Amino acid sequence: MYRPTGRVLTLLELLQSGGTRTAAELADRLGVEQRTVRRYVDQLIDLDVPVESVRGRYGGYRLARGHRLPPLMLTDEEALAVLLGLVAGRRAGLTTAAADTAGETASAKIRRVLPGQLAGRLAALLETLAFTDGTGALDAPDAGVLLTLADAVRHRRPVSVRYTDGAGRRSERTLHAYGIVAHSGRWYVTGRDAGIDEDRTFRLDRIADARALPGSFEPPAGPAPAQRLLSALATADYRHEVTLRIHGTVAQIRARLPAAVARLADPEPATGEDPAAERWRRVEIRAERLDWLPPVLASLDRPFVIDRPDELRDLVSALATRLASYARDEPPGAPPERSAP
Repeated sequence: MYRPTGRVLTLLELLQSGGTRTAAELADRLGVEQRTVRRYVDQLIDLDVPVESVRGRYGGYRLARGHRLPPLMLTDEEALAVLLGLVAGRRAGLTTAAADTAGETASAKIRRVLPGQLAGRLAALLETLAFTDGTGALDAPDAGVLLTLADAVRHRRPVSVRYTDGAGRRSERTLHAYGIVAHSGRWYVTGRDAGIDEDRTFRLDRIADARALPGSFEPPAGPAPAQRLLSALATADYRHEVTLRIHGTVAQIRARLPAAVARLADPEPATGEDPAAERWRRVEIRAERLDWLPPVLASLDRPFVIDRPDELRDLVSALATRLASYARDEPPGAPPERSAP
């Protein structure tokens, strides 16, 4: 049940959302009579909150325009959305240097006025969150799942998750979470599945519930969580296993085949080798479909050899034939060329 102070704060939150609110509407939202609403308005005015009374048929109450209000009251989900939006904007390069500075100060102000427990959980998330180069616009995560996993990563505690895989199979896993990663619009958690004692990557939108467990674990040495995710995506089980040899530098290959798509068998330069040197490099790709790959290989503009599968050779040959025909002749259905008058 609301206490009077709680209702006054709720009234302020309703007025902060903008527009004019009728006394009847406010009374209904607060669960009180209209005369009680008027009393709450008087309390806000006593606190120097400029609430205006609007007369007439569509009258009611509103906040004075341009007034600088006290810090907003945010739910867990709202605070999470604001902070993640600021962080993701900076990581995706969507803000200017000046906007970055403003975002930092806004983030600090929000975190300063949050309740201690929520502020601590959000701090844990920001400490454990990693981004790949392919972040993009992020789906809204479940706040409870995300914050629980972040706390488990920060304090190295096991966590129990209820997970539904891509085939619709449901299971409960005990996870030793290494980190949370944002990639291509989705959220992932990487860690060791204690039930099978193997490293796994889980999509957060497929986790229905997360619950901290007693105990602790020591994360292993090795790649950072973001790199673990990219490696897992590049080596996941798909219908086709593609093996190529491409003549070029790592940078040239990665420009069209990023780490989340392809694995380089020898990404590091050999001893004494010039990092900018072009040479034959083995590339492995796993894909559900092959039709997207010939145009990507053509856009590389580098010599390549297809070791497998034969189906990809046929697709590349078909694309080459079409491109050659387009270069020689007009495309089918093109209007005849007009002669100059």
